[in-house]
Amino acid sequence: MSKVNVYENELAQGPVIARVEYNSHLDFWNGSDWTDGGLGTHLGITKLRDGRYVLIHGTQWEGQRDWAEVVSDERALQAILSTGNDHLLDDKRFKPLRELAERQLVKELEH
Repeated sequence: MSKVNVYENELAQGPVIARVEYNSHLDFWNGSDWTDGGLGTHLGITKLRDGRYVLIHGTQWEGQRDWAEVVSDERALQAILSTGNDHLLDDKRFKPLRELAERQLVKELEH
């Protein structure tokens, strides 16, 4: 696997604060390809040792590089939920996100 530079924000500028293993754990099947919803792009997630979550942005486009950004717990949770990869919340690294989901998501009215 390859290492990806992590930046403090979504601009992918400034100092590199960490390097993480590339993954595309947030991709979903769109009927013909694994993708994050964009053409030739992918999305992964990981957690740094200091507890911060990182979204990994992958690309298949020539001349572009994979990169990663530190995100809030809320944004990490939304990335997991919006891509339908809820099973990741069972991973011990993402236990705080599962607990956040249990607190924040509105429950369905029971019959």
